[in-house]
Amino acid sequence: MTTQVIDTTSEVITKLQNLAPEQQQQVLDFVEFLAQKYNQLQETQEISQKRIPDLNKGQISMSNDFDEPLPDEFWLGKGEI
Repeated sequence: MTTQVIDTTSEVITKLQNLAPEQQQQVLDFVEFLAQKYNQLQETQEISQKRIPDLNKGQISMSNDFDEPLPDEFWLGKGEI
């Protein structure tokens, strides 16, 4: 842990100890809410990053001259290609 994290943790603990038990419970509930929210967000991102092989197989085609250089007209914005 970095010094900043330790300082923040110490400050939160100190302030939490000065609260009434009901307020401490509210803080605990909020911390649990945040932990659940960000855990779900992380799980969603992990799921969405997984690739599915052959998902669009046969739906994409590439022209035979794909690797050929583009004409000067393309780069100069002149005429149709």
